[in-house]
Amino acid sequence: MNFEAFTDDIVKNKWNVFGAEVYEKGELTHRFGDTEENLHEIYSATKTVLSAAVGIAADEGKFDINLPLLSYMPKDRINKLSQRQCEVWEKITVKRILTMSVKGFPFRAGGDSWLDFSLACDIPDPDEKTFDYSNISAYLTGVALSEALGTDLAAYIDEKLMKPLGITRYEYTRCPDGYFYGASGMQMSVHDLSRIGLLLYNKGVYNGQRILSEAYVNEATAVQQMNREGGYGYFIWKYRDGFSINGKWKQKCYILPGRELMVTYLSHIEDDSHDLLESMEHNILGCESI
Repeated sequence: MNFEAFTDDIVKNKWNVFGAEVYEKGELTHRFGDTEENLHEIYSATKTVLSAAVGIAADEGKFDINLPLLSYMPKDRINKLSQRQCEVWEKITVKRILTMSVKGFPFRAGGDSWLDFSLACDIPDPDEKTFDYSNISAYLTGVALSEALGTDLAAYIDEKLMKPLGITRYEYTRCPDGYFYGASGMQMSVHDLSRIGLLLYNKGVYNGQRILSEAYVNEATAVQQMNREGGYGYFIWKYRDGFSINGKWKQKCYILPGRELMVTYLSHIEDDSHDLLESMEHNILGCESI
């Protein structure tokens, strides 16, 4: 490993990387930049936070991902749906939206009520299992979990996930209907995103305390739906012989349990380049890009 070469690339190329951390055998061994002081946007890495909350609630017997999504929707919203819409939604389980395997959603919800917008989306064939990435899938998962718990999801996440992980400073957003927006909108430090990664790396245990069941972590990080990137779990991406937490503009946590290695960085790079990834893979993983 040549962490210095990786950070030299960041500085030399003026890549907008806020901070980076490397963990070996679960211990922090290298750090660069702002890893703890400031909060940064994590965009779709928020989805993995939501996935952890889903797992905690499922472990507690409060949420069943194998039930139809409609089982957890507010009755007043269900009453607005047509008979065909109800029939369609009865075929779509929570697990289907956790794995982004429902075809037909726009990328994001809009209007005065994101919930009404999302439930009104036209799903031509609810039985077709195709990877179709959309923030609406995560948004609906968060609404379903909120309704299942009968409490504010943000408060639940704080109590059941953030506090046990020692995460005390973070920000989140809500939709116009007031629900925790589980698709994006969170801000946290590099070090605190690493804590989410370490929870998964350690099969649901953090600092000796079990927060998530090993069974859920194994499911969530396994390939549940194939895609061109190599596979997708429960709001978690397949990556090489491990998996990753991904945000929109190169917010990353790469978790490689087989190599006893984890790499986290938060950046804001609005392009499709792979330069940062290639430098990380070459200098830290010691391999060439896929």
